[in-house]
Amino acid sequence: MADKIEIQARLDFWKSALLKKRAAYLALLDGGVKSYTIDDRALTRFDLDTLSKEITEAERKVDELTAMLQGRKPRKAFGIIPRDW
Repeated sequence: MADKIEIQARLDFWKSALLKKRAAYLALLDGGVKSYTIDDRALTRFDLDTLSKEITEAERKVDELTAMLQGRKPRKAFGIIPRDW
């Protein structure tokens, strides 16, 4: 597991990426621009679904890293299988 300094660096990275993606999403959604550029990536209104999924993923990563920084373990997924006995 990474130390607190590395976790903080990762958290800062994902927060920065999340801010850029949210700004791009809002600019495209408002309709004020036809395309939006993040670094070398050009986005259009057709990319809103993909961008929405990326925002959700970035939010999940930020939440996970924040929990790790506070000393909690990352969430583990589990499934429940209903059975009819």
